Amino acid sequence: MEKVRMGIIGIGNMGTCHACNIKDGRCPEIELAAVADINPKRLDWAKENLPDTVARFDDAIKMLDSGLIDAFIIAVPHYLHPQFAIEGFKRGLHVMCEKPAGVYTKQVREMNKAAAESNVKFGMMFNQRTDHIYRKMKEIMASGELGELKRTSWIITDWYRTQSYYDSGSWRATWSGEGGGVLLNQCPHNLDLWQWICGMPVKVQSNMHFGKWHNIEVEDDVTTYVEYANGATGTFITSTGDAPGTNRFEILCDKGKLVSENGKLLLWKNKVSEREFCFSCKEGFALPENEFSQVETDGQSPQHCGVLNAFASAILHGTPLVADGTEGINGLTLSNAAYLSSWKNNCRVDLPFDCDEFESHLNALRKNEISSSENNGFKNPEGKYSSRWKVNW
Repeated sequence: MEKVRMGIIGIGNMGTCHACNIKDGRCPEIELAAVADINPKRLDWAKENLPDTVARFDDAIKMLDSGLIDAFIIAVPHYLHPQFAIEGFKRGLHVMCEKPAGVYTKQVREMNKAAAESNVKFGMMFNQRTDHIYRKMKEIMASGELGELKRTSWIITDWYRTQSYYDSGSWRATWSGEGGGVLLNQCPHNLDLWQWICGMPVKVQSNMHFGKWHNIEVEDDVTTYVEYANGATGTFITSTGDAPGTNRFEILCDKGKLVSENGKLLLWKNKVSEREFCFSCKEGFALPENEFSQVETDGQSPQHCGVLNAFASAILHGTPLVADGTEGINGLTLSNAAYLSSWKNNCRVDLPFDCDEFESHLNALRKNEISSSENNGFKNPEGKYSSRWKVNW
C-alpha cells in the first residue's frame, strides 16, 4: 500500500475540513476514497466539490462494507463515535475518531476493548497535542526539572458562542443529541491536554450553570476543582458566555512555574526548591530566587493535518500516532466526573466513579428533554417554539 484509502463518516463542519485538507494535498500519504452522510445536501456538496473518484454513500455501514477504504474518520454527533469505531474494528479498518471519544465512559470502555481485540490503528483527533506550546509544556513536565506538581489552573473562556450558533443544528446543546455543552463540545481538547501534561487527578468537584448565558439546556459556565494523588490541586474554568475571554494555563511546581498565555510560554525556575526554602530560610517574608525566561519552541503546529499524516504513517510505516484512540477516555472521565458532581449537588466525586450512576443521570435528562420537546416545552427568547431539539441522527 502506497497511500491510505480514506473514508469520512459525516461531512459537516469537521468532515468537510478533513475532506478539503486531503483533497488539497496536505496529507500526501492519504487518498480520499469515499464519504458518507445521511444529509442529501452534504452529498450534493461532495458531488460538486470533491473529485469524481470519491464515492458517496447515504449509509455509513455501506461505505464500511464497500471495500473502497482502508481507514476512515468519524465526524458525526458524539453518541455515535464508539458505535462506528466498533463497526470499523470488526471489519479490520483503521479508525480515526473526532473528539470526544464518546459521551460517557461506559460506551468508550466498550470501544477501547474492541480496539484492543483488533489489529488496526486507532487514533483520536487531538490536534492540539501538535501545538508547539503544549508539546513544550509536556516535554518540560515530563523531564521532572520543575519538581513535584503543586497546583494547576486553566481558565479557558475564549470559547464565546452566540445563540445563533446553538440554533444552527438540531443536535447542538442537547442532552439527547450532543450529551453536554461546553465541556463536551468545546473543551475535550483542553481536558485532554490538562491530563496529558499534568496527569489525572483522583478527586473532582464541579459547579455548573445550565443555560446561564444562552437558551439551551446544557452547561455554558463551569468551575471545576480537582485534587491529585500527591495532594496537588487544580481548577478548570470555562464558559461560552465570556467576551472577551481568557486562555491562561498555569502549572505551579516545587521548583518553578509554567504559564501559557497569548501565544507565549513563560517559565520561572527556582534556584532552590520552594519546600526546601520554606523550612530553611530564617526570614519570614523572603522569596526564593528564580530565573525567568520566555521558552523557545520550534513554532510548529501542524494541527489536523499533522494528526492525519501521523495516522497514515502509523498505518504504512508503523510510526507513532499523535494520540492513541484509547487515550480518549481520560479527558472524558474528567468531564463525566464533573457532570456527576454537579448533578449530585456539587459533591466530591472520586475517580474511578460509578459509570452506571452517571449513565442513569444522563438518560434521565435525555428522556425528560425529549418528552418536554414533544410537548412544546422548550421556547427560544422570542417565545416561539423551537424544533431544534429533535435530532436526526
